[in-house]
Amino acid sequence: MAIKVTMPRLSDTMTEGTVATWLKKVGDKVSEGDILAEIETDKATMEFESFNEGTLLHIGIQAGETAPVDSLLAIIGKEGEDISALLAGGDAPAAEAPKADAPAAEAKTETAAPAKAATELPKGVVVVTMPRLSDTMTEGTVATWLKKVGDTVAEGDILAEIETDKATMEFESFNAGTLLYIGIQEGSTAPVDSLLAIIGPAGTDISGIADNFTAGGTATASAPAAEETKAAPAAEKAPEAVADNSNGRVLASPLAKKIASDKGIQLSQVKGSGENGRIVKSDIENFTPSAQAAPSSNTSAPAAKGEEKAAAPKVFVPAGEVYTEEIKNSQMRKIIAKRLSESLFTAPHYNLVIEVSMDEAMQARAAINSVPDTKVSFNDMVIKACALALKKHPKINSTWKEDAIIINHHVNIGVAVAVEDGLVVPVLKFTDAMSLSQIGGSVRDLAGRAKNKKLGPQEMEGSTFTVSNLGMFGITEFNSIINQPNSAILSVGAIVEKPVVKNGQIVVGNTMMLSLACDHRTIDGATGAQFLQTLKQYIESPVTMLA
Repeated sequence: MAIKVTMPRLSDTMTEGTVATWLKKVGDKVSEGDILAEIETDKATMEFESFNEGTLLHIGIQAGETAPVDSLLAIIGKEGEDISALLAGGDAPAAEAPKADAPAAEAKTETAAPAKAATELPKGVVVVTMPRLSDTMTEGTVATWLKKVGDTVAEGDILAEIETDKATMEFESFNAGTLLYIGIQEGSTAPVDSLLAIIGPAGTDISGIADNFTAGGTATASAPAAEETKAAPAAEKAPEAVADNSNGRVLASPLAKKIASDKGIQLSQVKGSGENGRIVKSDIENFTPSAQAAPSSNTSAPAAKGEEKAAAPKVFVPAGEVYTEEIKNSQMRKIIAKRLSESLFTAPHYNLVIEVSMDEAMQARAAINSVPDTKVSFNDMVIKACALALKKHPKINSTWKEDAIIINHHVNIGVAVAVEDGLVVPVLKFTDAMSLSQIGGSVRDLAGRAKNKKLGPQEMEGSTFTVSNLGMFGITEFNSIINQPNSAILSVGAIVEKPVVKNGQIVVGNTMMLSLACDHRTIDGATGAQFLQTLKQYIESPVTMLA
């Protein structure tokens, strides 16, 4: 059924919005997390992402036009679906439009809903709540505060880094004033809509607001003033916090990151013109290789940081003594536990295993990598083979719904990447249309940024199939848990040199084990077996992948 998408309320004072740019056009396919448009509010131009999948059937507000909040922005539904009744004013489920706590494409939206009180809040005071920075986020952890109580805050300043279920993201302010109160300390976790901070004029009495705040942006009458608040004017004189780039982190807006990614520009090469050197859209658009800044001493910081960490003294445990260590679960670890438990306990898993000869693949890889500036791994070849095999066996590329099975005819392969806190799955969009070298470059880029916690939520959404490879650790065979809502995941083992039989003779050969975990609700055993046979043919004869 077609769904109405309305003009969202992206800030507490927004009554109307202007569509700056449409990033999708009528007829385009839309996945959850795709950026539909850039919307200009009364405070900033923000990316607006979709919470629905389907085809963009209608655009109600053209680029450059302004319309009130809740106006018909677009209609998303099945390709060819009749939407005449909706255009005539008929009812349909309205897409959940992000309010002040809704996510934009990345970490830059802020829930800045003014708390409604039994008596009005002091003039200019804004309650900032824990934002919903991804479609699946229910709580967040404050990793780092980049501002402290008493600091002056300008619109666009980064307040904190917030760890979600998918990534650690920068969180910027859409309000100007003084940071009067911090409600969630570094390392603490709180549900979405919890009181994160209070911003307002310096010296404003905000006593009682925090104590009487309730999730959802409401508060009751203020209590007597607190000494802590009265000290704010003095604290305001403290120098403004400057974002620390010594750890190699590059500050950039979500739109700048997207444009840079599309153009293949490394953000580390761009000099930002925004606050604290933050990279904005114009910096990317005006960037040329000749304008590349000389590498700064910061480029070595990540390695230095890793060296310091490696050099940290180990805990000494005397012999014969019991010693335990408690490590607080990160937000990522909690979500991994929740998602994989749900997958294993709800989807009836079964595994199919096949052995693949890698002799021709090894020769082909050596020939490909002999080309200058080309680097292709065996994993890249497996991903390419999977993409082509999925086109021939679309039932593997499916999603289970209670009332239907969704067959995905586009191929978006997720690649499992181990990071310090657990596991993330960045996604290669439209993998079947990518060359081996494009797959290799994209995987290296995504894996590198995943380990540095620089991936955006939209880069980890929309997968239709997943590949997990532990071959580099010498694991010859293993079974994975399905990455829902996918119906299957391929586990790739190490290449092993061993005796094999060819043409009746025992010779030395190279083989690799592939294990396919399937959801029996969507994939029958014969279907999974046929997919593995096709996959085996592609890998054992790589030239067929070029046909």
